[in-house]
Amino acid sequence: MSPLSITTRDAATGPVLQVTGAFDYTNATELRDVLGTLTLGPGRRLVLDLAGMTFCDSSGITALIAARNHVHAARADIALAAVPANTLRVLRIVGLDQIFPLYPDTDAATRS
Repeated sequence: MSPLSITTRDAATGPVLQVTGAFDYTNATELRDVLGTLTLGPGRRLVLDLAGMTFCDSSGITALIAARNHVHAARADIALAAVPANTLRVLRIVGLDQIFPLYPDTDAATRS
């Protein structure tokens, strides 16, 4: 599996985290570490660009939920962009597509 890489960039709506590689039990805490460095607040949206994510296990899903909780505690919003088909299927099965706004790509997710 490919190692996880999380890169950050700013968009007009807020930070965009590009998650690339395998998102699993060995590295799921890396997302939490990155979240701690972000400035979030009301009216801002964190976008997780998952286009480059090659694998996501239950620890990765748990980290996504923890990210949502962290962002909502800051009174900000979160969105998932370009979710790979296999991960999207899992999100739908467990009902997480009802709590995460889903967008086809980062451009759509960062429109005001």
